[in-house]
Formats: sequence, structure tokens, C-alpha cells
Amino acid sequence: MRIATWNVNSITARLDRVTGWCQVHAPDVVALQELKCTDDAFPTMPIAAAGYQVATLGTGRWNGVAVMSRVGLDAITYGLTQQPQYDGVDEPRAIGATCDGVRIWSVYVPNGREVDHDHFAYKLHWLAALRDTIAAELASNPDRPLAVIGDFNVAPTDDDVWDIAKFDGATHVTAAERSALAQLRDIGLVDVAPRALKGAPYTFWDYRAAAFGRGWGMRIDLVYANAPFAARVTDCWIDREERKGKGASDHAPVVVDLNSTSTE
Repeated sequence: MRIATWNVNSITARLDRVTGWCQVHAPDVVALQELKCTDDAFPTMPIAAAGYQVATLGTGRWNGVAVMSRVGLDAITYGLTQQPQYDGVDEPRAIGATCDGVRIWSVYVPNGREVDHDHFAYKLHWLAALRDTIAAELASNPDRPLAVIGDFNVAPTDDDVWDIAKFDGATHVTAAERSALAQLRDIGLVDVAPRALKGAPYTFWDYRAAAFGRGWGMRIDLVYANAPFAARVTDCWIDREERKGKGASDHAPVVVDLNSTSTE
């Protein structure tokens, strides 16, 4: 079973790249983030023509998430339990679905903007709501493989940014954000990707300052999984090639391959 996560930075702008990538790499499940479209405007027909069912949560603003699957799409959950609002709005940042017995959450964690910004406080509250939502799911079905995948907008360690000195006082690397991420590990999730990554670990390169060519990247697109999921992982890799060329997203897909049964 092949599962991918990809912040596409507009599904409309990246539709041909998404369908083409799926044709080449044949993922069974794809979690998408930053759709930038409403549910009604999502290109459901081209995605269906590529062989995928899709569940979307989008309002046309700067957010939006989806789960595409060619192995079933059941028990869809829209949003988090007690998810906080920002400026009075329930932002579309999390969607869960069960695909061939594997529970997948596609998440787009708030950016935070600046450490003293109210969006930063919102980010921490949002991560707490994510923790509580997933903790409840783990408690209700501890043997079911589960993964929370997507754009976390947090680099777990200093090694996950190209130069930690350049991030002094910035978001994405603060102790508060990393502590919120650690609370996901405290409820039983593990960061799957570092176990088997091939090549450079980064998943995001800013469009500005020729960051991709200079290697100025960050690993913020993550796969956090429970033990039944992690035990089935056979490989994990970042498709850095997909970040290249005209019309690319500023994020690369992260791919996880699973055995049909536990490898332990």
C-alpha cells in the first residue's frame, strides 16, 4: 500500500501535476493540503478519471485539505474535535478517512506567522485540538493503523532546517511548537519519515531567493503514525524531483510504502 502527502499550493494550478504524478507513482492514498478552492470547485471529475475517490474540505480561502483514495474511502471526519476558530472562522485544515482499513488524517497546521502574532497562539491551540482528536481515536481503536500526515508547519529538530541560525526568533522551530508536536509522540505516534528517508530530508523550499537551487529547505511535511502503522512501513521517501520545473508546488510529495501485514 502506497500513501503520499502533498501540499499542492492550489489544486487548480497543480491538477495536471497531481494526476500525472499519480499515474507514474501509483499511490493508493494521497493526502492533499492547501487546496485553495471550495468543495464545489474541487476538480472531482479529473481525479475520478485518474481512478480516485476523494473527500474534500475547502472554503476557497488559503487552506483546504483532501484525501484521495483508490482503495476505499470510509468513515470520513471533517475537522477536529473542539477545533479552535481564527477570526471567528472554522478553517478547513483537517480531514480524516479510513482507506482499506488504514486511518488517514490529512492536516494543514496553521503557519503561525510571527511568534507574537495571535495566529501563533491559534497554531498552538490547533495542535492541542489535533492531539485530543487523535488521542480519542487511538483509545477507541488501538489496533487500527493510523497516520496523521501533511504540512505541520513545524520542523521537529534543528537538523530539519537548512541553517538553524537563520531562524532565530522565527516560527516553525520554537520550543513551544516543538513541544506541541512532541505531545503527539506522547500519545503514541512516531515520526516515521526519518527511519528510512533517502537523500536530502527537506520537503519545502520557499519560492523566494532561489531557495530550492540553493538547498535552503525545511522538513515540515511529516508522517506521524501509531505502532500498527509504523510496523508496516517498508520505505519512506521524498520526491524532490517533483519540486523542480515550471509550475511546481513549493512542497514535494512525501511517500510511505506499507506491507500488507506488520514487518515485526
